[in-house]
Amino acid sequence: MEESIYGSHKGAMEDVMNIILSSIEELRERMTKEFGSDPVEHCLARIKSEESMREKCRRQQIPETTESALETIHDAIGIRVVCAFISDVYSVRDHLRSMEKVEVIEEKDYIKQAKPNGYRSLHMILRYDHKYYVEIQLRTISMDTWAALEHHIHYKKTASDNDKLIIAELKRCADELASTDMSMQTIRDMIRKDL
Repeated sequence: MEESIYGSHKGAMEDVMNIILSSIEELRERMTKEFGSDPVEHCLARIKSEESMREKCRRQQIPETTESALETIHDAIGIRVVCAFISDVYSVRDHLRSMEKVEVIEEKDYIKQAKPNGYRSLHMILRYDHKYYVEIQLRTISMDTWAALEHHIHYKKTASDNDKLIIAELKRCADELASTDMSMQTIRDMIRKDL
């Protein structure tokens, strides 16, 4: 049997993933007590499978080694946090930034500056305890729904005469969902102000 690309690190990686998930859970409990609503709709976490990591090494034309998997590639540990409201995305981001032993290596805000295709999300690369990289995706329910549907369309279709129209329609849908996110945020802010 082939040795794990993660070497002897898999257990420590799972520990780091669980530490971050537990910290997010503490934030959820605190905000639920304070505001009466959970800022997180759901969380997904995974350690990239052996085959996916090896395939990514091959795509990037780097050796299939533990060093590549843990040092060169930064998404061996992945966490997606889906929030109801835009402000909750930033609350979770601020919480992650303030965690002990966490260093923010990179942050890309595709909510404030969407990708050309309409994709929106906040991406962070964290490093925990100077050792393990964690990729975090923070998004609203609308952003998550759009990304899931776009993924299905993107990976299922073959090239066609309608490609330009499909791309334009996907972008239009993303913009409409972003507008809805802003409206829902405004409504919630008004409700909280009245409390």
